[in-house]
Amino acid sequence: MDQPLRPSPPPLPPQQPLPLEGLTVVAVEQAVAAPFATRQLADLGARVIKVERIDGGDFARGYDTAAGGLASHFVWCNRGKESVALDLKDPRGLDVVRRLISGADVFVQNLAQGAAARLGLDAATLCAAHPRLVAVDISGYGPAGPYAGKRAYDMLVQCEAGLVSVTGTPEQPVKAGIPAADVAAAMYAFSGALAALVRRGVTGRGGPVEVSMLEALAEWMGHPLHHTMHGGSAPARTGLAHAVIAPYDAYATADGGRVLLSVQNDREWRRLAEQVLGQPALGTDPAYATNAARVRNRERTDALVARALGALDADEALARLEAAGIACARLRDLHELAEHPQLAARDRWREVGTPVGPLRALLPPITLPGGAEARMGDVPALGEHTEALLRAVGMTDEEIAALRRDGVAA
Repeated sequence: MDQPLRPSPPPLPPQQPLPLEGLTVVAVEQAVAAPFATRQLADLGARVIKVERIDGGDFARGYDTAAGGLASHFVWCNRGKESVALDLKDPRGLDVVRRLISGADVFVQNLAQGAAARLGLDAATLCAAHPRLVAVDISGYGPAGPYAGKRAYDMLVQCEAGLVSVTGTPEQPVKAGIPAADVAAAMYAFSGALAALVRRGVTGRGGPVEVSMLEALAEWMGHPLHHTMHGGSAPARTGLAHAVIAPYDAYATADGGRVLLSVQNDREWRRLAEQVLGQPALGTDPAYATNAARVRNRERTDALVARALGALDADEALARLEAAGIACARLRDLHELAEHPQLAARDRWREVGTPVGPLRALLPPITLPGGAEARMGDVPALGEHTEALLRAVGMTDEEIAALRRDGVAA
């Protein structure tokens, strides 16, 4: 007897394009905050035109030579962009930028306070001339107020925002090991631009977006800030330990490693005491049975955990903690992060083209299943796209030659 035909599987849905495909971004940017914001837009499909100074370009190009001879900050923040090198102090260079902006959907700038307004490139001016444009101004402290004119570099803003006051050890405050103020401002500029584009899709109008590094990082300070404002005292600096939870710290292992663990409730403490510390009675001992008691007796609590984990190598310690259902992690350095088994298992590494050849880079953390993979374009050389972009705005060979001869374009 003939077997019945099985129904054909449903066809796969067509792959979704990148969400910003077809949008153009023009950026007069430098350092980290604006470049990292516009890199997110490029990864999601936008065409990003980066306007740089003719004398060296974005000064982040000169921070170091660690990435195969290129600056690590620049490689990180500038893939997938087209570079045009122009002197904006010359009216002809500024005219090129204005022509580029006239065909753009988004403009982003993080020039020194007042510089964009002097050039007519501030968000208010541009949005008045181009009602559909989304124009993002990134500054250190905002356009008004007593700090508006202050120079704003990442570490300085970390200090002004109080981040340094809650980071470090009881004896020594320290800055974050990443440019936290820059990254905070970048991500709010990125999300602010997306929000304004959604609004434009509804109303037909773009509009200005303002982001300041101080306000972005102050928002990230929410927990210690609210703890202080409403509880009356600032959280103590505790190194890797948690200020109000114990045990929650890093502990040395027998092989020279360090393992972090976090006990979030008293049930977990009882499991830790029984299955890892080998002292079940500690689970109900009044000196340790509640988090308040463990924090009050933090030194003794930490000593108990340190003694138990110090007799194990890191792999064994992690295995025991996992088996007991205790949240834990290995304290990794950056070489170990680059070889992290989870990133490898999820195939998160790609190669990005640069002027010195391909370099490894992580896929951006926004994953859109069913859609095209993030566009991780090449890192541009300074002025690599100048000629093509000058032609795109209608300049003739003679005009381009004159700009190059006079040092207005490179």
